[in-house]
Amino acid sequence: MKALPGDCTIVAVVPLRGGSKSIPGKNVKMFCGRPLCEWTLRALLDCSLISKLFVSTDSEEIAAVVSSIDSRIQIHRRPARLAADDSTTEEAIFDLLTACDIRDKFIVTAQATSPQTTSKDVTEAIAHLIDTGADSLVSCVRTRRFFWRDDGTPINYDPARRPLRQQWAGTLMENGAFYISSVEQLRRGSARLHGKVAVYEMDEGASIELDELADWEILEADFRKKISK
Repeated sequence: MKALPGDCTIVAVVPLRGGSKSIPGKNVKMFCGRPLCEWTLRALLDCSLISKLFVSTDSEEIAAVVSSIDSRIQIHRRPARLAADDSTTEEAIFDLLTACDIRDKFIVTAQATSPQTTSKDVTEAIAHLIDTGADSLVSCVRTRRFFWRDDGTPINYDPARRPLRQQWAGTLMENGAFYISSVEQLRRGSARLHGKVAVYEMDEGASIELDELADWEILEADFRKKISK
């Protein structure tokens, strides 16, 4: 893509809460030879369009691991009240914007639970956001599965005209890998997705989020195959 407009600066944040019920110590647990969070952090560090990278955490252990990965990563100590089980990602973002007085144009919020994210993904997504004039962006994957409501009514297809998989565009599904938001609109209290929303489609293999141990085992095995090639 072309260089960003002069007034368009972009920062990134990876929220890394210390507590994890499903996989204890998940964010710094070793995944294919690296702490899990390092995969996402490296992708963001390798994106030349991002000027600063923050980690928002309540954990001293996570802060120490992140500091050992790269000195360019800035650690923001998140208050414990914003790191509870019911705390939202928006709360962590709002806290970072205020505490660090962030005035950039956009902020990328990326999740460590999606180690499949690459710097190419982030760069292309930023380009798409700028090219479309959108206010925010969500990463998605395309699924060609049929969805139903509890009451037995279909959501995304007509059973009377069941499409062939190879002839059907499918449905875009949010995969939780990363979001891009307007800092100005966040400061006004908006959710991370607001205004005109752009969609960045990732490879179908990026659909797994590491929220359960079974997900971890599946994705790590897949990663090891790719690394060995």
